[in-house]
Amino acid sequence: MIIQEGADVQLEQALNSFDPGIRRAALADLLSRIPDAPPGRGIANMHCHTFFSFNAYGYSPTGLGWLARQEGIDLMGIVDFDVLDAVSEFLDACDATAVRGSAGIETRVYVPEFADREINSPGEPGVLYHMAIGFTRTDVPPAAQAIVDELRGQSAARNRALIARVNAYLDPVTIDYEQDVLPLTPSGNATERHIVVAYIDAAARKAADAAAFWAGKLGIDRAAAEKAMANAAGFQNTVRSKLMKRGGPGYMQPDAGTFPHVERLHELALACRALPCAAWLDGTTPGEQAMDELLALLVGKGVVALNIVPDRNWNLADPKSAALKQQKLYEVVDLAKQMDLPLNIGTEMNSFGQPIVDDFAAAALFPVRDAFMDGAYFIYGHTVMERVLAMGYQSAWAADLLPVRAQRNAFYAAVGRCVPAGPAGHKLLARVHQEMAPAELLDALTA
Repeated sequence: MIIQEGADVQLEQALNSFDPGIRRAALADLLSRIPDAPPGRGIANMHCHTFFSFNAYGYSPTGLGWLARQEGIDLMGIVDFDVLDAVSEFLDACDATAVRGSAGIETRVYVPEFADREINSPGEPGVLYHMAIGFTRTDVPPAAQAIVDELRGQSAARNRALIARVNAYLDPVTIDYEQDVLPLTPSGNATERHIVVAYIDAAARKAADAAAFWAGKLGIDRAAAEKAMANAAGFQNTVRSKLMKRGGPGYMQPDAGTFPHVERLHELALACRALPCAAWLDGTTPGEQAMDELLALLVGKGVVALNIVPDRNWNLADPKSAALKQQKLYEVVDLAKQMDLPLNIGTEMNSFGQPIVDDFAAAALFPVRDAFMDGAYFIYGHTVMERVLAMGYQSAWAADLLPVRAQRNAFYAAVGRCVPAGPAGHKLLARVHQEMAPAELLDALTA
Protein backbone atom coordinates (compact mmCIF):
# COMPACT_ATOMS: atom_id res chain seq x y z
CA MET A 1 0.00 0.00 0.00
CA ILE A 2 1.39 3.41 -0.92
CA ILE A 3 2.03 5.45 2.22
CA GLN A 4 2.08 9.24 2.18
CA GLU A 5 2.28 10.68 5.69
CA GLY A 6 1.50 9.73 9.27
CA ALA A 7 -2.12 10.88 9.09
CA ASP A 8 -2.63 8.85 5.96
CA VAL A 9 -1.22 5.76 7.67
CA GLN A 10 -3.78 6.18 10.45
CA LEU A 11 -6.57 6.59 7.90
CA GLU A 12 -5.45 3.48 6.03
CA GLN A 13 -5.59 1.56 9.30
CA ALA A 14 -9.06 2.97 9.95
CA LEU A 15 -10.21 1.49 6.64
CA ASN A 16 -10.13 -1.90 8.37
CA SER A 17 -12.01 -0.93 11.51
CA PHE A 18 -14.91 -3.18 12.49
CA ASP A 19 -17.05 -0.01 12.54
CA PRO A 20 -18.49 0.60 9.04
CA GLY A 21 -18.94 4.31 9.73
CA ILE A 22 -15.26 4.68 10.51
CA ARG A 23 -14.39 2.80 7.31
CA ARG A 24 -16.56 5.06 5.16
CA ALA A 25 -15.21 8.24 6.73
CA ALA A 26 -11.61 7.09 6.39
CA LEU A 27 -12.04 6.33 2.69
CA ALA A 28 -13.64 9.70 2.01
CA ASP A 29 -10.83 11.45 3.88
CA LEU A 30 -8.13 9.53 2.03
CA LEU A 31 -9.67 10.29 -1.35
CA SER A 32 -9.73 14.00 -0.50
CA ARG A 33 -6.10 13.90 0.68
CA ILE A 34 -4.80 11.72 -2.18
CA PRO A 35 -7.04 12.55 -5.14
CA ASP A 36 -4.73 11.23 -7.85
CA ALA A 37 -4.56 7.47 -8.25
CA PRO A 38 -1.44 5.70 -9.49
CA PRO A 39 -1.77 4.38 -13.05
CA GLY A 40 -3.28 0.96 -13.58
CA ARG A 41 -0.90 -1.88 -14.29
CA GLY A 42 -3.10 -4.11 -16.44
CA ILE A 43 -3.54 -6.67 -13.65
CA ALA A 44 -6.40 -8.22 -11.69
CA ASN A 45 -7.15 -10.11 -8.49
CA MET A 46 -10.71 -11.40 -8.61
CA HIS A 47 -10.56 -13.68 -5.56
CA CYS A 48 -9.83 -11.79 -2.32
CA HIS A 49 -11.40 -12.75 0.98
CA THR A 50 -12.37 -9.85 3.22
CA PHE A 51 -12.44 -9.79 7.00
CA PHE A 52 -16.09 -10.85 6.79
CA SER A 53 -14.72 -14.36 6.38
CA PHE A 54 -10.96 -14.15 6.91
CA ASN A 55 -8.32 -11.94 5.34
CA ALA A 56 -4.82 -12.78 6.54
CA TYR A 57 -3.85 -9.11 6.48
CA GLY A 58 -7.03 -7.81 8.07
CA TYR A 59 -8.48 -6.06 5.03
CA SER A 60 -12.09 -4.94 5.05
CA PRO A 61 -14.05 -4.58 1.81
CA THR A 62 -13.30 -0.85 1.86
CA GLY A 63 -9.65 -1.52 2.63
CA LEU A 64 -9.38 -3.81 -0.38
CA GLY A 65 -10.91 -1.17 -2.65
CA TRP A 66 -8.30 1.33 -1.51
CA LEU A 67 -5.52 -1.25 -1.79
CA ALA A 68 -6.45 -1.96 -5.40
CA ARG A 69 -6.42 1.74 -6.26
CA GLN A 70 -3.05 2.39 -4.64
CA GLU A 71 -1.41 -0.70 -6.11
CA GLY A 72 -2.68 -0.11 -9.64
CA ILE A 73 -4.81 -3.27 -9.64
CA ASP A 74 -7.30 -2.51 -12.39
CA LEU A 75 -9.89 -5.13 -11.41
CA MET A 76 -10.57 -6.71 -8.03
CA GLY A 77 -13.15 -9.21 -6.84
CA ILE A 78 -14.05 -10.31 -3.34
CA VAL A 79 -15.16 -13.79 -2.32
CA ASP A 80 -16.19 -14.61 1.26
CA PHE A 81 -17.03 -17.91 2.86
CA ASP A 82 -20.75 -18.42 3.51
CA VAL A 83 -21.83 -14.76 3.58
CA LEU A 84 -22.61 -11.83 1.30
CA ASP A 85 -21.95 -9.25 4.01
CA ALA A 86 -19.20 -7.48 2.04
CA VAL A 87 -20.88 -7.16 -1.35
CA SER A 88 -22.50 -3.71 -1.20
CA GLU A 89 -19.67 -2.13 0.76
CA PHE A 90 -17.02 -3.42 -1.61
CA LEU A 91 -18.81 -2.37 -4.79
CA ASP A 92 -19.47 1.07 -3.32
CA ALA A 93 -15.79 1.35 -2.40
CA CYS A 94 -14.84 0.35 -5.95
CA ASP A 95 -17.11 3.10 -7.29
CA ALA A 96 -15.30 5.60 -5.10
CA THR A 97 -11.81 4.37 -5.97
CA ALA A 98 -12.47 3.81 -9.71
CA VAL A 99 -11.64 0.11 -9.50
CA ARG A 100 -13.60 -2.37 -11.60
CA GLY A 101 -15.09 -4.67 -8.95
CA SER A 102 -17.01 -7.91 -8.49
CA ALA A 103 -18.27 -9.86 -5.52
CA GLY A 104 -18.99 -13.49 -4.70
CA ILE A 105 -19.43 -16.24 -2.14
CA GLU A 106 -17.60 -19.52 -1.51
CA THR A 107 -18.64 -22.58 0.44
CA ARG A 108 -18.20 -26.33 0.51
CA VAL A 109 -20.84 -28.46 -1.18
CA TYR A 110 -21.44 -32.13 -1.83
CA VAL A 111 -21.45 -33.70 -5.30
CA PRO A 112 -22.92 -37.23 -5.05
CA GLU A 113 -21.78 -38.12 -8.57
CA PHE A 114 -18.18 -37.82 -7.33
CA ALA A 115 -18.81 -39.41 -3.92
CA ASP A 116 -15.88 -41.81 -4.32
CA ARG A 117 -13.37 -39.26 -5.66
CA GLU A 118 -11.42 -36.53 -3.93
CA ILE A 119 -11.89 -33.28 -5.84
CA ASN A 120 -10.56 -29.99 -4.43
CA SER A 121 -11.08 -30.51 -0.69
CA PRO A 122 -8.09 -32.62 0.41
CA GLY A 123 -9.00 -36.03 1.80
CA GLU A 124 -12.75 -35.47 1.43
CA PRO A 125 -14.28 -37.42 -1.49
CA GLY A 126 -17.37 -35.84 -2.98
CA VAL A 127 -16.76 -32.51 -1.21
CA LEU A 128 -16.21 -29.49 -3.41
CA TYR A 129 -15.11 -25.96 -2.67
CA HIS A 130 -17.57 -24.10 -4.87
CA MET A 131 -18.44 -20.51 -5.66
CA ALA A 132 -20.95 -18.06 -7.04
CA ILE A 133 -19.72 -14.73 -8.41
CA GLY A 134 -21.24 -11.57 -9.83
CA PHE A 135 -23.49 -10.54 -6.94
CA THR A 136 -24.52 -6.90 -6.88
CA ARG A 137 -25.82 -6.25 -3.36
CA THR A 138 -25.76 -7.58 0.18
CA ASP A 139 -29.51 -7.14 0.59
CA VAL A 140 -30.86 -10.09 -1.40
CA PRO A 141 -34.38 -11.44 -2.09
CA PRO A 142 -36.01 -13.47 0.72
CA ALA A 143 -35.50 -16.81 -1.04
CA ALA A 144 -31.81 -16.07 -1.41
CA GLN A 145 -31.49 -14.79 2.15
CA ALA A 146 -32.92 -18.06 3.43
CA ILE A 147 -30.08 -19.92 1.74
CA VAL A 148 -27.47 -17.48 3.05
CA ASP A 149 -28.90 -17.99 6.55
CA GLU A 150 -28.62 -21.76 6.07
CA LEU A 151 -24.97 -21.49 5.04
CA ARG A 152 -24.13 -19.25 7.99
CA GLY A 153 -25.99 -21.48 10.43
CA GLN A 154 -24.40 -24.67 9.14
CA SER A 155 -20.95 -23.10 9.34
CA ALA A 156 -21.54 -21.99 12.93
CA ALA A 157 -22.76 -25.47 13.91
CA ARG A 158 -19.63 -27.05 12.41
CA ASN A 159 -17.47 -24.52 14.24
CA ARG A 160 -19.07 -25.29 17.60
CA ALA A 161 -18.64 -29.02 17.07
CA LEU A 162 -15.01 -28.49 16.10
CA ILE A 163 -14.35 -26.43 19.22
CA ALA A 164 -15.92 -29.09 21.43
CA ARG A 165 -13.52 -31.70 20.03
CA VAL A 166 -10.45 -29.48 20.24
CA ASN A 167 -11.36 -28.27 23.74
CA ALA A 168 -11.40 -31.88 24.91
CA TYR A 169 -7.91 -32.40 23.51
CA LEU A 170 -6.35 -29.11 24.68
CA ASP A 171 -7.98 -28.99 28.13
CA PRO A 172 -7.35 -26.95 30.31
CA VAL A 173 -6.70 -24.49 27.47
CA THR A 174 -10.23 -24.15 26.16
CA ILE A 175 -12.18 -21.44 24.36
CA ASP A 176 -15.80 -20.31 24.16
CA TYR A 177 -17.24 -19.68 20.70
CA GLU A 178 -19.28 -16.60 21.65
CA GLN A 179 -16.77 -15.04 24.02
CA ASP A 180 -13.44 -15.85 22.38
CA VAL A 181 -14.07 -16.37 18.66
CA LEU A 182 -16.94 -14.17 17.51
CA PRO A 183 -15.32 -10.94 18.78
CA LEU A 184 -12.54 -11.59 16.24
CA THR A 185 -15.08 -11.11 13.43
CA PRO A 186 -16.98 -8.00 12.31
CA SER A 187 -20.33 -9.77 11.81
CA GLY A 188 -20.20 -13.15 13.55
CA ASN A 189 -19.04 -15.26 10.61
CA ALA A 190 -16.08 -17.20 12.02
CA THR A 191 -13.77 -19.57 10.18
CA GLU A 192 -11.25 -22.17 11.30
CA ARG A 193 -8.57 -19.50 11.07
CA HIS A 194 -10.39 -17.33 13.65
CA ILE A 195 -10.66 -20.37 15.90
CA VAL A 196 -6.92 -21.00 15.60
CA VAL A 197 -6.17 -17.42 16.64
CA ALA A 198 -8.47 -17.81 19.64
CA TYR A 199 -6.67 -20.98 20.77
CA ILE A 200 -3.23 -19.40 20.44
CA ASP A 201 -4.42 -16.39 22.46
CA ALA A 202 -5.96 -18.71 25.07
CA ALA A 203 -2.73 -20.69 25.46
CA ALA A 204 -0.79 -17.46 25.95
CA ARG A 205 -3.20 -16.50 28.75
CA LYS A 206 -3.84 -19.84 30.42
CA ALA A 207 -0.75 -22.01 30.00
CA ALA A 208 2.06 -21.52 32.50
CA ASP A 209 4.55 -22.27 29.72
CA ALA A 210 2.96 -21.80 26.29
CA ALA A 211 5.91 -23.30 24.40
CA ALA A 212 5.87 -26.43 26.55
CA PHE A 213 2.10 -26.66 26.20
CA TRP A 214 2.21 -26.51 22.42
CA ALA A 215 5.17 -28.88 22.24
CA GLY A 216 3.15 -31.53 24.05
CA LYS A 217 -0.04 -30.98 22.10
CA LEU A 218 1.60 -30.75 18.68
CA GLY A 219 4.02 -33.61 19.22
CA ILE A 220 7.24 -31.60 18.84
CA ASP A 221 10.05 -30.71 21.22
CA ARG A 222 10.05 -27.46 23.15
CA ALA A 223 12.82 -25.84 21.10
CA ALA A 224 10.89 -26.58 17.90
CA ALA A 225 7.75 -25.12 19.47
CA GLU A 226 9.57 -21.92 20.43
CA LYS A 227 10.96 -21.57 16.93
CA ALA A 228 7.54 -22.16 15.38
CA MET A 229 5.86 -19.66 17.68
CA ALA A 230 8.34 -16.96 16.64
CA ASN A 231 6.69 -16.96 13.21
CA ALA A 232 3.11 -16.07 14.11
CA ALA A 233 1.70 -16.64 10.63
CA GLY A 234 3.42 -19.96 10.13
CA PHE A 235 2.49 -21.09 13.63
CA GLN A 236 -1.19 -20.45 12.95
CA ASN A 237 -0.98 -22.68 9.89
CA THR A 238 0.82 -25.38 11.92
CA VAL A 239 -1.79 -25.36 14.69
CA ARG A 240 -4.60 -25.53 12.15
CA SER A 241 -2.97 -28.40 10.29
CA LYS A 242 -2.17 -30.42 13.42
CA LEU A 243 -5.45 -29.91 15.26
CA MET A 244 -8.17 -29.34 12.68
CA LYS A 245 -7.21 -31.04 9.47
CA ARG A 246 -7.35 -34.73 8.62
CA GLY A 247 -5.74 -36.84 11.34
CA GLY A 248 -6.05 -34.11 13.97
CA PRO A 249 -8.18 -34.36 17.12
CA GLY A 250 -10.63 -31.75 15.85
CA TYR A 251 -11.20 -33.31 12.46
CA MET A 252 -14.44 -35.07 11.56
CA GLN A 253 -14.68 -36.82 8.20
CA PRO A 254 -17.62 -35.27 6.31
CA ASP A 255 -20.38 -37.35 4.80
CA ALA A 256 -23.25 -36.72 2.41
CA GLY A 257 -25.11 -34.69 5.04
CA THR A 258 -22.29 -32.43 6.20
CA PHE A 259 -22.56 -29.87 3.42
CA PRO A 260 -25.40 -28.76 1.15
CA HIS A 261 -25.60 -30.27 -2.32
CA VAL A 262 -24.13 -28.18 -5.12
CA GLU A 263 -27.58 -27.31 -6.46
CA ARG A 264 -28.38 -25.34 -3.30
CA LEU A 265 -25.61 -22.83 -3.97
CA HIS A 266 -26.80 -22.57 -7.55
CA GLU A 267 -30.28 -21.73 -6.27
CA LEU A 268 -28.76 -18.84 -4.34
CA ALA A 269 -26.86 -17.61 -7.37
CA LEU A 270 -29.86 -17.69 -9.67
CA ALA A 271 -32.10 -16.00 -7.11
CA CYS A 272 -29.62 -13.10 -7.19
CA ARG A 273 -28.89 -13.33 -10.93
CA ALA A 274 -25.29 -14.20 -10.06
CA LEU A 275 -23.07 -16.83 -11.70
CA PRO A 276 -22.37 -20.36 -10.44
CA CYS A 277 -18.60 -20.85 -10.61
CA ALA A 278 -16.56 -24.04 -10.31
CA ALA A 279 -13.26 -23.95 -8.42
CA TRP A 280 -10.07 -25.75 -9.44
CA LEU A 281 -7.26 -26.78 -7.10
CA ASP A 282 -4.25 -28.15 -9.01
CA GLY A 283 -5.37 -31.00 -11.27
CA THR A 284 -3.69 -33.79 -9.28
CA THR A 285 -6.58 -35.30 -7.30
CA PRO A 286 -8.64 -38.20 -8.67
CA GLY A 287 -11.61 -35.94 -9.24
CA GLU A 288 -9.60 -33.24 -10.97
CA GLN A 289 -7.82 -35.80 -13.14
CA ALA A 290 -11.31 -36.21 -14.64
CA MET A 291 -11.80 -32.47 -14.96
CA ASP A 292 -13.59 -32.72 -18.29
CA GLU A 293 -16.14 -35.07 -16.71
CA LEU A 294 -16.48 -32.90 -13.61
CA LEU A 295 -16.93 -29.66 -15.52
CA ALA A 296 -19.42 -31.24 -17.91
CA LEU A 297 -21.44 -32.36 -14.88
CA LEU A 298 -21.25 -28.92 -13.24
CA VAL A 299 -22.07 -27.05 -16.44
CA GLY A 300 -25.14 -29.24 -16.69
CA LYS A 301 -26.07 -28.05 -13.22
CA GLY A 302 -25.61 -24.37 -14.17
CA VAL A 303 -21.90 -23.49 -13.81
CA VAL A 304 -20.79 -20.74 -16.22
CA ALA A 305 -17.26 -19.86 -14.99
CA LEU A 306 -14.16 -21.42 -13.44
CA ASN A 307 -12.06 -20.11 -10.56
CA ILE A 308 -8.30 -20.67 -10.43
CA VAL A 309 -5.67 -19.64 -7.86
CA PRO A 310 -2.65 -19.39 -10.18
CA ASP A 311 0.14 -18.69 -7.69
CA ARG A 312 -0.04 -22.15 -6.11
CA ASN A 313 0.19 -23.76 -9.53
CA TRP A 314 3.53 -22.44 -10.68
CA ASN A 315 5.29 -20.45 -7.95
CA LEU A 316 6.66 -23.46 -6.06
CA ALA A 317 10.05 -24.24 -4.56
CA ASP A 318 10.27 -27.77 -5.95
CA PRO A 319 11.03 -27.60 -9.70
CA LYS A 320 9.35 -30.93 -10.49
CA SER A 321 6.17 -30.00 -8.66
CA ALA A 322 6.20 -26.56 -10.26
CA ALA A 323 6.59 -28.04 -13.74
CA LEU A 324 3.78 -30.56 -13.17
CA LYS A 325 1.33 -28.06 -11.77
CA GLN A 326 2.20 -25.43 -14.35
CA GLN A 327 1.33 -27.91 -17.07
CA LYS A 328 -1.91 -28.79 -15.28
CA LEU A 329 -2.69 -25.07 -15.15
CA TYR A 330 -2.27 -24.72 -18.88
CA GLU A 331 -4.42 -27.78 -19.47
CA VAL A 332 -7.31 -26.55 -17.35
CA VAL A 333 -7.18 -23.09 -18.94
CA ASP A 334 -7.39 -24.76 -22.35
CA LEU A 335 -10.28 -26.95 -21.16
CA ALA A 336 -12.13 -23.90 -19.85
CA LYS A 337 -11.71 -22.25 -23.24
CA GLN A 338 -13.10 -25.33 -25.00
CA MET A 339 -16.09 -25.33 -22.64
CA ASP A 340 -16.70 -21.55 -22.87
CA LEU A 341 -16.00 -20.97 -19.18
CA PRO A 342 -14.51 -17.55 -18.38
CA LEU A 343 -11.85 -17.58 -15.67
CA ASN A 344 -12.08 -15.93 -12.26
CA ILE A 345 -8.52 -15.80 -10.93
CA GLY A 346 -6.90 -14.45 -7.77
CA THR A 347 -4.74 -15.07 -4.75
CA GLU A 348 -7.38 -15.52 -2.00
CA MET A 349 -5.43 -13.52 0.63
CA ASN A 350 -6.85 -15.70 3.40
CA SER A 351 -3.53 -17.26 4.36
CA PHE A 352 -0.32 -15.47 5.33
CA GLY A 353 2.21 -15.36 2.53
CA GLN A 354 -0.30 -15.20 -0.29
CA PRO A 355 0.44 -12.19 -2.53
CA ILE A 356 -1.96 -9.29 -2.96
CA VAL A 357 -2.00 -9.93 -6.71
CA ASP A 358 -0.59 -12.52 -9.10
CA ASP A 359 2.72 -11.84 -10.80
CA PHE A 360 1.40 -11.07 -14.26
CA ALA A 361 4.97 -10.47 -15.45
CA ALA A 362 6.03 -14.03 -14.65
CA ALA A 363 7.08 -16.06 -17.68
CA ALA A 364 5.04 -19.01 -16.42
CA LEU A 365 1.84 -16.94 -16.70
CA PHE A 366 2.55 -15.46 -20.13
CA PRO A 367 0.55 -18.14 -22.03
CA VAL A 368 -2.54 -17.64 -19.83
CA ARG A 369 -2.53 -14.01 -18.75
CA ASP A 370 -4.83 -12.89 -21.59
CA ALA A 371 -7.38 -15.51 -20.55
CA PHE A 372 -7.07 -14.26 -16.96
CA MET A 373 -7.74 -10.66 -17.96
CA ASP A 374 -10.57 -11.61 -20.32
CA GLY A 375 -12.25 -13.40 -17.42
CA ALA A 376 -11.77 -10.44 -15.10
CA TYR A 377 -13.35 -8.03 -17.58
CA PHE A 378 -16.16 -10.53 -18.18
CA ILE A 379 -17.20 -10.73 -14.55
CA TYR A 380 -16.95 -6.96 -14.11
CA GLY A 381 -18.97 -6.45 -17.30
CA HIS A 382 -21.74 -8.69 -15.97
CA THR A 383 -21.60 -6.99 -12.57
CA VAL A 384 -21.89 -3.42 -13.81
CA MET A 385 -24.61 -4.28 -16.34
CA GLU A 386 -26.66 -6.09 -13.72
CA ARG A 387 -26.07 -3.53 -11.00
CA VAL A 388 -26.92 -0.47 -13.10
CA LEU A 389 -29.38 -1.79 -15.71
CA ALA A 390 -30.54 -5.25 -14.53
CA MET A 391 -29.09 -6.56 -17.81
CA GLY A 392 -26.49 -8.98 -16.48
CA TYR A 393 -25.56 -12.45 -17.68
CA GLN A 394 -28.63 -14.12 -16.15
CA SER A 395 -31.15 -11.51 -17.35
CA ALA A 396 -33.97 -12.30 -19.75
CA TRP A 397 -32.40 -9.78 -22.13
CA ALA A 398 -29.17 -11.79 -22.27
CA ALA A 399 -30.96 -15.12 -22.57
CA ASP A 400 -33.07 -13.83 -25.49
CA LEU A 401 -30.40 -11.97 -27.44
CA LEU A 402 -27.25 -13.89 -26.49
CA PRO A 403 -28.39 -17.52 -26.22
CA VAL A 404 -24.99 -18.97 -27.13
CA ARG A 405 -22.68 -18.95 -24.12
CA ALA A 406 -19.54 -18.05 -26.08
CA GLN A 407 -21.25 -14.99 -27.54
CA ARG A 408 -22.58 -13.98 -24.15
CA ASN A 409 -19.12 -14.31 -22.62
CA ALA A 410 -17.55 -12.16 -25.33
CA PHE A 411 -20.25 -9.50 -24.96
CA TYR A 412 -19.82 -9.04 -21.21
CA ALA A 413 -16.01 -9.03 -21.51
CA ALA A 414 -16.34 -6.26 -24.11
CA VAL A 415 -18.65 -4.29 -21.81
CA GLY A 416 -16.14 -4.74 -18.99
CA ARG A 417 -13.36 -3.28 -21.10
CA CYS A 418 -15.24 -0.20 -22.31
CA VAL A 419 -17.21 0.76 -19.18
CA PRO A 420 -15.02 2.41 -16.52
CA ALA A 421 -15.68 1.97 -12.82
CA GLY A 422 -17.76 4.32 -10.74
CA PRO A 423 -19.81 7.36 -11.75
CA ALA A 424 -18.15 7.63 -15.17
CA GLY A 425 -19.25 4.11 -16.02
CA HIS A 426 -22.76 4.67 -14.72
CA LYS A 427 -23.03 7.80 -16.86
CA LEU A 428 -21.87 5.88 -19.92
CA LEU A 429 -24.44 3.15 -19.32
CA ALA A 430 -27.18 5.77 -19.31
CA ARG A 431 -26.82 5.71 -23.11
CA VAL A 432 -28.22 2.20 -23.41
CA HIS A 433 -31.52 0.44 -22.77
CA GLN A 434 -33.12 -3.00 -22.96
CA GLU A 435 -34.55 -2.46 -26.44
CA MET A 436 -31.04 -2.42 -27.91
CA ALA A 437 -29.44 -5.44 -29.52
CA PRO A 438 -25.99 -6.40 -28.17
CA ALA A 439 -24.04 -4.96 -31.12
CA GLU A 440 -26.06 -1.73 -30.99
CA LEU A 441 -25.42 -1.49 -27.27
CA LEU A 442 -21.67 -1.88 -27.67
CA ASP A 443 -21.69 0.74 -30.42
CA ALA A 444 -23.44 3.16 -28.06
CA LEU A 445 -20.86 2.50 -25.35
CA THR A 446 -17.90 3.06 -27.64
CA ALA A 447 -19.24 5.99 -29.67
